[in-house]
Amino acid sequence: MPAESGRGDGLRLALTTLTTVPVRAGRIDRATAGTAMALAPLVGLLLGAVLGAVLLGLAALAPPLVAAGVTVAAAALLTRGLHLDGLADTVDALGSYRRGTAALEIMKKPDVGPFGVVALVVVLLLQTATLAELVGRPWPAVLAAVLAGTAAGRLGVTLACRRGVPAARPDGLGALVAGTVGPVAPVVGTVAVALVAVPAVPGRPWQGPLAVLAALAVATGLLRHLVRRLGGITGDVLGAVVEVVTTLVYLGLVLSG
Repeated sequence: MPAESGRGDGLRLALTTLTTVPVRAGRIDRATAGTAMALAPLVGLLLGAVLGAVLLGLAALAPPLVAAGVTVAAAALLTRGLHLDGLADTVDALGSYRRGTAALEIMKKPDVGPFGVVALVVVLLLQTATLAELVGRPWPAVLAAVLAGTAAGRLGVTLACRRGVPAARPDGLGALVAGTVGPVAPVVGTVAVALVAVPAVPGRPWQGPLAVLAALAVATGLLRHLVRRLGGITGDVLGAVVEVVTTLVYLGLVLSG
């Protein structure tokens, strides 16, 4: 497979997996999946640009809390709500205190349990509140914050799919993408997202990169725990990582801001 064709197929797979962008699917195999997961932060930047525009546009017409709430809703719509669904399923599995197959069976159920509901409410409230707080900053800082938070969430997917991290099931999205990302992509992605975060906190250029690094450190610890409990990653785990990292970056950007 030519390199350019592989990157193109990988980008298409990343877009169709992480957003609702209607692009035609190309070749789908583990090599393509590895490219797609390595490009996940780039997709996050594209999505973040759209969400940043929504937030800034609405903030000029409506109160900050309303603008933030609609932006969070737009993020869910543009991702089919899959990441939020993954968060709820993953937290339900963790809350059950079960391991391995028993926990995976809980994640497969179509309903959402009490732990999942609480996780959704907390994450959505925190994202809305932090975005509303960010609206009071100059627009370049607001845009940088949304770009950094959204891209960092997808960078969490890149980290989760790095070599050495197994799949919890022999089928599904987790089996396709687990262990497909080499060591270079996470490092390059981390540096790039940290640089994007520099202007997010006016007067404190260190706070944005620190928020990104801290969120990724938490995600790394969470992934290790999930691998121990579940035996590996699943598509739901990837969705949970996206929401957790995004929320933590937003929180890090508004603390003492």
